[in-house]
Amino acid sequence: MGFLIFFLTLGIIIFIFSSKTFSPIPYFPSQKVDLPLIVKALNLKNDQVVIDLGAGDGIVIFEAARMASQKKLNTKFIAVEINPVLILVLHLRRLFHPNRKNIKIILDDMFKMNFNRLTRKPVNSLIFYLYISPWYMDKTISNIKRQTNKFKVVSYMYPLSIKTTKSSFSKATAIRGKNQIFVYLHAITTSRYTTSEVVRGAQKQSTGK
Repeated sequence: MGFLIFFLTLGIIIFIFSSKTFSPIPYFPSQKVDLPLIVKALNLKNDQVVIDLGAGDGIVIFEAARMASQKKLNTKFIAVEINPVLILVLHLRRLFHPNRKNIKIILDDMFKMNFNRLTRKPVNSLIFYLYISPWYMDKTISNIKRQTNKFKVVSYMYPLSIKTTKSSFSKATAIRGKNQIFVYLHAITTSRYTTSEVVRGAQKQSTGK
């Protein structure tokens, strides 16, 4: 019976990670050796919201939240993931994180999600962290641009396409580690989001209310 449960569980996990619905982007976590440079690129500050799209096991979001806690910053972190196995991992890791009060876990599709459910009014700084395949990058950025005006993108390994950056984005700043980290600013003057509303929206979405 135990073997049956084990193989059934293993089969479900394999199905989820190979499914285009539950895992449209292959799971490859950001390199641990580059974490200090990734956190540096995020440039953590007070009254800031960092959204990790396709958070995976949370290697970046939890390290950034740890650093924010050490610096006594009120930075808010939102991890967005569609894979239910990884969502479980994220929730378990959050339980034991020293800065868990500032971390929210959201089950959603980054290509279709409504960021207005997370964000209501202006924040000082809205940052999206991405480590996704290049052929999905334009689709993701287009969804963000439709919903917010002023934001920063930190992209691990892959730069944004010329098509995406030819208007309204600043020239990329590249940080060289084991893999390159690209930083972009979407240069529209105002944003409609505030930290308190971002977190309130995240709480509602994570609880399903």
